[in-house]
Amino acid sequence: MPNQPIPSTPEPYWRESAELPSFPKLQQSLETEAVIVGGGITGITAAYLLAKEGVKVVLLEADVLLNGTTGHTTAKITTQHDLIYDELMHHIGEEKTKKYFRANDEALAFMRDYAANVSCDFSNQDAYIYTTENKNVTKLEKEYKAYVKLDADCAMADTLPFDLSIKSAIMIRNQAQFHPISYLNQMVQELQEMGAEIYEHTVAVDAEAFDGGAKVITRDGSHIKAKHAISCSHFPFYDGNGFYFTRMYAERSYVLGVKTRQPYPGGMYLSADNPTRSIRATPMNGEDLILIGGDSHKTGQGFDTEKHYESLELFGKVHLGLKETVYKWSAQDLITLDKIPYVGPVTKGKPSILAATGYRKWGMTNGTAAAMMIRDLVLEKENPYQDVFCPSRFIADPSIKTFLSQNLNVAGHLIGGKLDFGSRKKIEELRDDEGALVTHKGQKAAAYKDQQGCLHLVDSTCTHLGCEVEWNHGDRSWDCPCHGSRFSIDGDVMEGPADKPLKKLNTDEA
Repeated sequence: MPNQPIPSTPEPYWRESAELPSFPKLQQSLETEAVIVGGGITGITAAYLLAKEGVKVVLLEADVLLNGTTGHTTAKITTQHDLIYDELMHHIGEEKTKKYFRANDEALAFMRDYAANVSCDFSNQDAYIYTTENKNVTKLEKEYKAYVKLDADCAMADTLPFDLSIKSAIMIRNQAQFHPISYLNQMVQELQEMGAEIYEHTVAVDAEAFDGGAKVITRDGSHIKAKHAISCSHFPFYDGNGFYFTRMYAERSYVLGVKTRQPYPGGMYLSADNPTRSIRATPMNGEDLILIGGDSHKTGQGFDTEKHYESLELFGKVHLGLKETVYKWSAQDLITLDKIPYVGPVTKGKPSILAATGYRKWGMTNGTAAAMMIRDLVLEKENPYQDVFCPSRFIADPSIKTFLSQNLNVAGHLIGGKLDFGSRKKIEELRDDEGALVTHKGQKAAAYKDQQGCLHLVDSTCTHLGCEVEWNHGDRSWDCPCHGSRFSIDGDVMEGPADKPLKKLNTDEA
């Protein structure tokens, strides 16, 4: 049977294979003890942990639960966060690196215990990082030495059970994988049983701190007063002069769900090479669905994004015996200056407003660890990991270097986007299912002609800080190359830091 084409519409397997309850939009102002913004793994887990402690919780989600990064993950539950531990030991020292590791190891243990009573395809797996290039062998050896210092259950290997010749690999035993939405759906049910209030399609746009508490304000003007306001949205909905958009950058990566001719040998795999490759399997209708991920790049700064899916498919054909691609999707991850998430008070002067963000690509354990820290902060309990994750920290090496390079990159795109007039198309030149920057009434605009030939026309200027958006063909979205905001074909906000939509333009005049 010939290979089937890659699906045209991105849709994660997780969301299509699980049923989720729906919740109403918030219509009135409320008072509670803790208001949590963001219906992903951190927000739901934090709400669950607090409700278990008797805290009255309100959970707000701008879209629907689990349709953001958590719904688009590869869902590896592991302390093996790429090649990170040797680097952290050089930058923050051995003791703080051990804290980072333990925080995530405790999160894994919590998830394993909770999943024991949930039907969520949870399975223990060994996690590998491998390289096919001689230049990366030394990096793996150094990382392995860091594992030993961390007392990780680890080993080195020189082969993998695939048609893939490698130079070296390192492994941590007894990690895990699961179906993230089935797992969190159980928490949502328990939250309802404990009396937590959950609202979808409710966009939080601002927060205010006051003596003894905080207030979250929604786009529709309602507000929720609480002792603590907690931002668990992907990008913090409230900045509080923390300047998070200058201290994080966004990357997109891609996933294919495929069927293969050969059985899957088990394990979770990640390459140390560039472009990266991630491999794992999940049960689907009695057979394995193989998830192939990778091809990361800064949001809005790649070539035709459909090519990333094609690159992953080629890898699957060559090394895994791919016979059919049944799912495709992409994910967006936020990376902090020192690669450690920000978890804690949004700024030093606002202890009643908390934030959790910047999980790099390891949100299952980092997000759960963040929820556990948030619980302790709200309950005013000491947490041994808070100093490592505190958002107001600043580590001179590598933070200064990363801060300068990322913000120079932003400046280049801001200026370049305003000066670039050579890439504009005429609207009448657009083919069906094509998007491009065009000229409309003498100004730049963002135009997409859908598969039925209907034109969608919006202002091309990002509503965050004014950069020019770029077309993302693979996901049919407009992406900002400066700070990673993303917008739908009709200008609606899909990812922050932007909180206002792109202005719709009149297509009758196009």
